[in-house]
Amino acid sequence: MPSIELFLAFLAATAVFAYMPGPAMIYAAAQTLARGRRAGFMAALGIHIGGYAHVIAAAFGLSVVFTLVPAAYLAVKLAGAAYLIWLGITIIIRRNETQTGVAKTKSPRRAFMESVLVEVLNPKTAIFFIAFLPQFADPAASLPLWAQLMILGTIVNLTFSSADIFCVYFAGAVVDRLRRSSRAQRVTRYLGGSLMIGLGGKLALDN
Repeated sequence: MPSIELFLAFLAATAVFAYMPGPAMIYAAAQTLARGRRAGFMAALGIHIGGYAHVIAAAFGLSVVFTLVPAAYLAVKLAGAAYLIWLGITIIIRRNETQTGVAKTKSPRRAFMESVLVEVLNPKTAIFFIAFLPQFADPAASLPLWAQLMILGTIVNLTFSSADIFCVYFAGAVVDRLRRSSRAQRVTRYLGGSLMIGLGGKLALDN
């Protein structure tokens, strides 16, 4: 593992990146606004699980394909953007999923599965891990490099997820206040769907 000084620098940098407002936080809040707090927490869990695909890819050098093959990066980016836009439109046109008992069961499960796929289809996360993690690994350490990257990547993923959970909590507080009003529920659903469409458009247009 890296020296204590390097590890502390890693923790500080990770915390700064994690708690800067970013797409994952907005996405988790959007799921909460559209589907309720439980779905928001499941969305945060889905993002977390999906993040491990990028951690593993970075640890074993698989993510480098996105830097070496720009067409692969573009294809995955556009697929992820299209999926986000489709999710946003679906949430807007669908009846409020928190109204029935069956929906209360399906909505969190759906949010989890959607969020895993959203995270896996985000090549920017892959690029972040392969750019960020190696700066804090020590090739001279007793642990092999891939193991160091796995440990550091897991810490990053957990820290980012803690920020997502805070967003879900506060967005859930808003939803709880508005729960008694069917009009307010429609507004929060439209807002959540619109945020997802906006995130998809931003992902598609970003370099």
